[in-house]
Amino acid sequence: EGLVAGQVVDINSEGLSDVGLERLEFIHLHKTAALLEGAVVLGAILGGGSDEDVEKLRKFATYIGLLFQVVDDILDVTKSSQELGKTAGKDLVADKVTYPKLLGIEKSKEFAEKLNRDAQEQLSGFDLNKSAPLIALANYIAYRQN
Repeated sequence: EGLVAGQVVDINSEGLSDVGLERLEFIHLHKTAALLEGAVVLGAILGGGSDEDVEKLRKFATYIGLLFQVVDDILDVTKSSQELGKTAGKDLVADKVTYPKLLGIEKSKEFAEKLNRDAQEQLSGFDLNKSAPLIALANYIAYRQN
């Protein structure tokens, strides 16, 4: 139902021509976003966050999880293997559905910007000194080059 479900749907979607945005989002919500959500929510609970704070941080993690994947998909088609430090274009070779494949590069970049904004909006109301590392994390994910 969680990480394994995301991985199974991801593998079973390779090579299919009818994979839409909803399925792609399901995959990444259950994989990358779930991993980040676990880390962020556990930190919030251990730090004594209120239920409201934990929920805001859960949403923050979901947004940055999707953001990571959108940026990763963009980099896979816009950077060289040397720039990435890993094999570029492997999603294309594996015939995987990606955000650029479904939305195009420009719309994918716009979506990434929106996810970063939405993530950071979840942090409004928190002490700026305490939320600064999370803001930096969101920006790092959004603007990374590899």
